[in-house]
Amino acid sequence: MQTENELSCQQVVELVTDYLENALLPEMRERLEAHVAECPGCENYIEQMQLTIDMLHQIARKSVFPATKQELLQLFHDWEKSSEAQETDSHERS
Repeated sequence: MQTENELSCQQVVELVTDYLENALLPEMRERLEAHVAECPGCENYIEQMQLTIDMLHQIARKSVFPATKQELLQLFHDWEKSSEAQETDSHERS
């Protein structure tokens, strides 16, 4: 049975971002860490979130190859032209 001072798994999920950004007040951080110490599911969840954040930081640091960047810009340009053409066609039919 959960006491008033203990956090639920749902509360841990809601607080995980602040926890990982060190934005929790010390008392709340202690409550969260006490819950995680007793809850393998929440411990796993926090580890997965931290791993995801670390991987996203690594991806953001990698430079995009110029050819890939140019290809993406061309695809966007083609898509934009196609969208404009479809809009023109639909207005002409109206």
